Amino acid sequence: MKALILNSGIGSRIERFTQFHPKCMIELYKDETILSRQLKWLIDMGIGEVVITTGFLAENLIKYCHSLGLPIKYNFVCNSKYNKTNYIYSIYCAREYLKDDDIILMHGDLVFEPQILDAMIELPYSCMAVSTTEELPEKDFKAVINKGNIVKIGTEFFEHAVSAQPLYKFLQKDWLAWLDKISEYCENSITNCYAEAAFNDISNCIKLKPYDFMNALCKEVDTEDDLLEICQKVKIAKERVVYMGFATDIIHSGHIAILKKAARLGKVIVGILSDNVVASYKRFPLIPYEERKALLDNLKEVYQVVEQKELSYRENILEIRPDYVVHGDEWKEGTLKGIRAEVIEILQTYGGKLIEFPYTENEKLIKIEQRMLDELSIPDFRRGRLKRAIEMKGCINAIEVHNGITGLIAEKSKIEAEGGKIYQFDAMWVSSLCDSTAKGKPDIELVDTTSRFRTIDDIMEVTTKPIIFDGDTGGLIEHFVYTVKSLERMGVSMIIIEDKIGLKKNSLFGAEVEQTQDSIEHFCAKIEAGEKAKRTNDFMIVARVESLILEKGMSDALTRADAYVKAGVDGIMIHSRKKEPDEIFEFVDTFRLTDKVTPIVVVPTTFNTVTEEVFQSHGINVVIYANQLTRSSFPAMQHTANLILQNHRAKEADELCMPIKDIINLIPINE
Repeated sequence: MKALILNSGIGSRIERFTQFHPKCMIELYKDETILSRQLKWLIDMGIGEVVITTGFLAENLIKYCHSLGLPIKYNFVCNSKYNKTNYIYSIYCAREYLKDDDIILMHGDLVFEPQILDAMIELPYSCMAVSTTEELPEKDFKAVINKGNIVKIGTEFFEHAVSAQPLYKFLQKDWLAWLDKISEYCENSITNCYAEAAFNDISNCIKLKPYDFMNALCKEVDTEDDLLEICQKVKIAKERVVYMGFATDIIHSGHIAILKKAARLGKVIVGILSDNVVASYKRFPLIPYEERKALLDNLKEVYQVVEQKELSYRENILEIRPDYVVHGDEWKEGTLKGIRAEVIEILQTYGGKLIEFPYTENEKLIKIEQRMLDELSIPDFRRGRLKRAIEMKGCINAIEVHNGITGLIAEKSKIEAEGGKIYQFDAMWVSSLCDSTAKGKPDIELVDTTSRFRTIDDIMEVTTKPIIFDGDTGGLIEHFVYTVKSLERMGVSMIIIEDKIGLKKNSLFGAEVEQTQDSIEHFCAKIEAGEKAKRTNDFMIVARVESLILEKGMSDALTRADAYVKAGVDGIMIHSRKKEPDEIFEFVDTFRLTDKVTPIVVVPTTFNTVTEEVFQSHGINVVIYANQLTRSSFPAMQHTANLILQNHRAKEADELCMPIKDIINLIPINE
């Protein structure tokens, strides 16, 4: 696409400003002229070749263009008869440069907001800038519209007409038809009329549609009053504030494109979503907040970067009060739909406006996103995410998984809550109980470590979230060392081992079955051996204190926890089988009097009425939902099987079954 800018005229109605240079060089705001503004927008929109017609003070104009140092290929065409002809003849003089591409045509004294041209370029048809909200001018252009097409352009038309400005986008076919007619006029010495007279003769052969810019700035500088009005509007436009929320950690061409569009509207303030917010609704950020902030701070399109501490825009919009909020239109549906509605509601309270640009998902961007997801699943990166998540959020949650499909459920489960908040699981718990149950085995450490590692492999292959491994007792110290090394190498984030010895019995049986608690000295030795075997600080060993389960009392539980911390453990899990959380809270509150930093883990299987917020208020850092997927799946499958047996067919069970299409969507195929 090429641009044609008509700059041959004298500008006699504004002579005081055009004694020493053409009208297009009049300054509008802080060294920005009409022409420099036009050229800047053309470059931003990817147009690198411009044909400029000259006449009056041509040399001054040419020198000025080169002095701007812009990456533009100029073709200057002089209309030597500029004082005797209209711009129809200037177009004719430049015709040889204008036959091989689509054309943007504008008058050299036209001042417009860039989003107008941006929108016109993106339209798939030829168009002209019009305004249905402006009063019809007496002496300026008007466009007559019939059945959605412009059929006449000129100053003399009033019926079925709208105000129009000399800013066009022509597809090559339509342009060549007009150019041929322009050439015919000029070769017959008809050169003192507007070029639009030639268009009117052949408008039935050209599909030129109106683009309605409504109240946006798009006006020619014909008089001093025009200049005063336009300068004021340009100043206001330059001071406008544009707000964008940004979650990304990889800046690609799609982000740059929308930032450029936003920058054309005013000063862009970018709200970088905090790590916690990004992790809560999208995926764990590959790059932490400070680095993401630095990335955007260094982009020329960005005026200022601030932190957005919630997924909701409310706090930042009310503080900044931007004229515009810019976003891609993909949030009209999906988890951000409620956030969008809130943004519109807030903007309406003071007259702000939401501007949405079409979201295009091309193959290259899809591959970039997939590459980022792939990086999240790399062992070294996945392993460290759990500790980072605890540091970021204070309290995280994990849900039990026991195979690839439950891993995908944990990975993709997400809900939108009131106030635009998004909730999802932070991590996955690979339970020995559920792993054994899925294999039809009793929970007595019958499933060997190798088999359990295969379960982890299956889960890791299709997910990216951190994994917490149920290590039972950890086994012999010599064996535990190798378990730690293997899990760390695989990318597991945490192992939890309980301070018991002998044949495993499920803790929820408590003192009802014979269970033997390990000695403090021996268990501390196991912790120390495991910590010594670690190769990174990212992998966490957590000691599960069984004193309350075995009814050994609070004092014993606290004594053991203190000893395990001194042995170097990375966290404490306190367990209880009571239906009320009182003893858990007593333990945590007492422990926190002397230890504010060691992470505490709970598994609220029996005391399941307590919310994560309450756990966090007591200083608990990890809440594990340890068996709910397994326990809920068995009744559902059993009921389905019984229905089929009862009815000798599957129809009655259909309403209990997930559609095959949803299963296919849950399990993506990576190209």
